[in-house]
Amino acid sequence: MSEKKLWGVIAACILFWTDAGSVADDAMRLPRKSPAGADESYPGVEVRYDAIRDAVGHRLRLIVTHPHGSAIRYPTIFVTGWLSCDTVESPSGTTDATQLVLRSMAKLPGFATVRLEKAGVGDSEGNCSTTDFNQELAAYQLAFRQLKNYAFVDTRQVFILGISNGGGFAPLVPQGAFVKGYVVDGAWVKTWYEHMLEIERRRLALAGHSPAEVNALMKSVAALYSAYLLDRRSPQEIFEKRPELAGLWDGKPNQQYGRPVAYYQQLQNLNLVEAWSKVGVPVLALHGEFDWIMSRSDVEMIAWLVDHNAPGMADSKELPATGHTFEHYDSQAQAFAGKAQPFDDRVARLIGDWFLHHRL
Repeated sequence: MSEKKLWGVIAACILFWTDAGSVADDAMRLPRKSPAGADESYPGVEVRYDAIRDAVGHRLRLIVTHPHGSAIRYPTIFVTGWLSCDTVESPSGTTDATQLVLRSMAKLPGFATVRLEKAGVGDSEGNCSTTDFNQELAAYQLAFRQLKNYAFVDTRQVFILGISNGGGFAPLVPQGAFVKGYVVDGAWVKTWYEHMLEIERRRLALAGHSPAEVNALMKSVAALYSAYLLDRRSPQEIFEKRPELAGLWDGKPNQQYGRPVAYYQQLQNLNLVEAWSKVGVPVLALHGEFDWIMSRSDVEMIAWLVDHNAPGMADSKELPATGHTFEHYDSQAQAFAGKAQPFDDRVARLIGDWFLHHRL
C-alpha cells in the first residue's frame, strides 16, 4: 500500500471513531454497572443510556433525557462537569445538591438534557485518575458533536450548563457550533496558577492560620506553584530540591485532587479569557456566597467579557448562603468543613427559569 493510501485509511478510521459512529450503534452499547432499578426515572420523561467511544477507544456513558413519546425537537441542555471523578448520575432519593439540580433540569418542561460520564466513572471505561485534561476535553467535544444525531435535539437551541471546572472551559466545547446560551456556576477564567494562589490563601485562612501566618506561607505556595505550573516541573522533582514545600501539597506525588499532574499543567495552558471574549450569546454566571474554592472575581469577569463583546447579554449573580456547587451553608467556615444544610431548591428554580426564558 502506498504511503498516500495508508494515510487515507488512517484518516478514515479516525473519522469513524470520532464522528461517524452513532451513539445508537450496537457496537457502542455499554453495560450498566448500577444495580437493577437504579436507572433515573421522571414522570413524562424518557431516560436513555447511550455511549460514545473516545479517542483512545474507551466507551463513555451518555445519560440523555427528553420528553416522552414525541417527535418534536427540543431545546437541549448539555452539561460540562466538574474536575473530580464524581458521577453525573442523579438517582432518585439523592441528597447531593448538584445531582438535585441535574434532576431538576431533566424535569424541566419541554427540555432535553445530555450528560457525559468521565472515563472510569460510573459505567464509563477507562481510568479517571490517569486521564488528562486534553483527553477529557476531547471527549466533551465529541459528545457535543453527537447532539446533531439526535432527532429530538433542536440544534438552534442547545444550551451549556457548566459546573465548576466545566464552567470555565465551557466555551471550548462547541468548537464553532452554535450555542444558544450558557449558565455557569463556580467557574474560573484567570490562569490556573492564579486560581491556585487564591484558593490556597483561602484554604490556609479557613484552616485556622492567622493573617500574618498566611502571608508568610503564601511565599512558599507561590514558589511551589510557580515551579509546578509555570516551569512545568513534577512535584517529585520540586520536593527533591525543596523538601520544605512538600507539606503544602495535597495528594500523591503524581496526582492532585485525584487527577494526574498533566491535567493541571494543561489547564495552565488554557486562555479562557480569550475563549469567553468570543462568546456573544446570553450568559448567566453564578457564584455561591460561601464558595471558598473558586473566586467571585472570575465569575464577574466572565460576565464582563461577554457583556463587553455583546452588551446586555451577560449577568452575574451571587447565590446567598450557597457553596461551590449548589450546596446550602450557614457560613464559609461551614462550607470549608463540609457541613451542609438541607438543599435549597431556589437555585434550581433560578437556573430552570433562565433556560425557560431564553428558549425560542
